[in-house]
Amino acid sequence: MAGIFHPYYTVALAPAIGALVGIGAVEGWRRRDQWAGRILLSVMLAATALWSGVLLNRTPSWHPWVHVLVLVCGLLAAAVFAAWPALVGSVRQARPRAALAAGTVVLGLTGALAGPAAYTLATVTSAHTGAIPSAGPSTAAFGGGPGGGFGGRPPGGFGAGQLPGGTTPGGGTTPGGSGGGNAPGAGTFPGGGTGTGNMPGGGGNVGRPGGGGGPGGGLSGNTQVSSALVKLLGQNAGHYTWVAATVGTQSAAPLQLATRHPVMAIGGFNGSDPSPTLAQFKKLVAAGKIHWFVGESASSFGGGTGSAAQITSWVAAHYQARTVGGVTVYDLTQ
Repeated sequence: MAGIFHPYYTVALAPAIGALVGIGAVEGWRRRDQWAGRILLSVMLAATALWSGVLLNRTPSWHPWVHVLVLVCGLLAAAVFAAWPALVGSVRQARPRAALAAGTVVLGLTGALAGPAAYTLATVTSAHTGAIPSAGPSTAAFGGGPGGGFGGRPPGGFGAGQLPGGTTPGGGTTPGGSGGGNAPGAGTFPGGGTGTGNMPGGGGNVGRPGGGGGPGGGLSGNTQVSSALVKLLGQNAGHYTWVAATVGTQSAAPLQLATRHPVMAIGGFNGSDPSPTLAQFKKLVAAGKIHWFVGESASSFGGGTGSAAQITSWVAAHYQARTVGGVTVYDLTQ
């Protein structure tokens, strides 16, 4: 988290949290006549209402009445649940008791779900762009609402792709965005360069000779794969564990989507992770597990760093290069 923080990864927590909230709410309601159930429901509602209020208050100009509604309904429902025996004891008739219970449930649901519902509506009704989407209305925290972060759209907030203070990690521009101020050590991302809209390692002429490329693979936003390359990679695809290997997931993903066959992403997301090592890669090649190595093109970022760079150099030194669809490829079986 000291580098580029991806807040949307927290969506992985949602199913588990939803299950726990559902279980807790049902069991608490079933035990509302017992002190443990009442305390559980009261604490759940009060905590949810207060935290929703904190989150909604980060965009105070965005429908402020939602903030008030959540706090009033949530805290009132929490108080009702805490005093449930006394309230029920004061109502002798069945119909008023049922109305009290229904009203309390409505208050509780409103206090607990109005905030998430508002964030959902703000998210689904907004266009999403950029590499780091986020939920809810525009906020300065991550460069603005849905699709915020790099290349996001923060109406009334910072320019596209900015982080707090008008900067991005390392300063300069970011993929898909042209806003973004500069910070000390300005460039695009680690790896330097000054080209607009580049990803890690980006220079203006990334992947071209003398282009200032740094760590990372990737197609720099270009997801088109030529039919000639698709046909080549598909040859005898069933005989290999991976029809191809390339540096970085951004290079591997378009190839895998186009061919519908496994493609190894060397070095992880941007070609800087030590997996696989050169020794491991050599063993896979010797075992006939990988057919092609897809190298640099006019729209890729180069050979990565560390193990990825070693693998790229080894392949170039030991295998014949050919160009297919504007991309350099190597047949690892020859």
